[in-house]
Amino acid sequence: MYSIPNLKHTDSENYLLIAGPCVIENEDTPYKIAEHICQVSDELKIPFVFKASYKKANRSKVSSFTGIGDKKGLEVLANIRKQFQIPVVTDIHHPEEAMMAAQYVDILQIPAFLCRQTELLIAAAETDKIVNIKKGQFLSPNAMQHAAQKVFDSGNSKVMLTERGTTFGYHDLIVDMRSIPIMQEIQLPVILDITHSLQKPNQTTGVTGGQPEMIETIARAGIAVGADGIFVETHPEPQNAKSDGANMLKMNDLKSLLVNLARIKAVVNKLK
Repeated sequence: MYSIPNLKHTDSENYLLIAGPCVIENEDTPYKIAEHICQVSDELKIPFVFKASYKKANRSKVSSFTGIGDKKGLEVLANIRKQFQIPVVTDIHHPEEAMMAAQYVDILQIPAFLCRQTELLIAAAETDKIVNIKKGQFLSPNAMQHAAQKVFDSGNSKVMLTERGTTFGYHDLIVDMRSIPIMQEIQLPVILDITHSLQKPNQTTGVTGGQPEMIETIARAGIAVGADGIFVETHPEPQNAKSDGANMLKMNDLKSLLVNLARIKAVVNKLK
C-alpha cells in the first residue's frame, strides 16, 4: 500500500477501510460519521480513510440531491481531515475539478462510469495524489490495466483499483470475485466496494435500489479471496440519506461487520 498521509495502524496487517457517507449532505452528519468510524477503526486497529463525495454528478433525476456547494463540501472534508487527523478521499467528475479537489483531500477517486475518461485520469494523475479508479460496471477486470496505464503514463504510479460489481441485466449487479486477483496481477492494491456492488440501478422510480442485507456476504467473500481493503458507505439513518440510502450500511452495524472481517483477514494472513 502507498504512503497515505495520516493513515494509522499501517503495521497491523489488517485490511484498508474506506468508509463514510455517500455525499456531504450537511455540515454536521459527516462529522458524526467520521468520529464513529475513527473510534471503531482505532479500537480494531484498522487503517481508515474517510470517504464522501463533495458533490454527486451522476444522479437519475435533475431533482436529485447533488451537494451543499462545491467549496462548502470540500471545506467539510478538509475540516474532517484536520480535526480527526485522517486521510480523506472524494470523487471528481471533470478534469478541471482535479487540482481544486486535490487541495482538500489525499486521494482522488474516479467514478466507475468515468474510468475510461482519458482527460480525467490524466488530470487526476498530474495532481500527484493517489488515484483510486473504480472499475466500470461494463468492463472486464483485465481492461483496468489500460485505465491504470493512463495514470502511469502521466507520471504518477500511485494507483488503486476498486471492484464495484458488473452489470447483470438492467436492474442488477453481480460481483465476480475472480476480479480481485486478476486486477492484483497488475501489481496494484484492489479494494472491494461492498455497498455499491449491491445496488439495484435503473429502477422505474428513478431512485436506485439496493440489497444491504447482503453487505456482509459480499464483504466476507472479498476479504477471504484477498482484497486489500473494503469500501463501504454508511450513515446513521440510511432511510433518510440524500443519496444511495437503499444500499448503505447502518452506522451502528459497522463495528460487528469490521470485527468479523478482521477475523477473516487474520486467517488469510496465516495462509499466505
